[in-house]
Amino acid sequence: MELKNELINQIHLIIANSKERAIRSVDSERAFMYWQIGKAIFEEQQLGKERAKYGEFLIKSLSKELEPQLGKGFSLRQLERYRQFYRVFPIASALRTQFNWTHYNIEKLNKENA
Repeated sequence: MELKNELINQIHLIIANSKERAIRSVDSERAFMYWQIGKAIFEEQQLGKERAKYGEFLIKSLSKELEPQLGKGFSLRQLERYRQFYRVFPIASALRTQFNWTHYNIEKLNKENA
């Protein structure tokens, strides 16, 4: 009977660990997706001659188009965060796979307040 309980506990642990790795993997992919969106926005903004005005127009325009289709993750504020995310972490290989989007927001805030 004790062997059976140990096996059941081991299986529960395997399942819990697998779920945790899956969640981390999804979080990592989501952060990389936001980084790529930020990069695309930043690079497009750099093509505009009047950068400040064009950048403001670009993000508002994107938000107006994407938010109804994709949800609040593509609001004006979120798109600005994605662009800022790319600017704070311009090298994709520097993104840490163990971090999720919340970690990056906290780290960004710490850098801005330092």
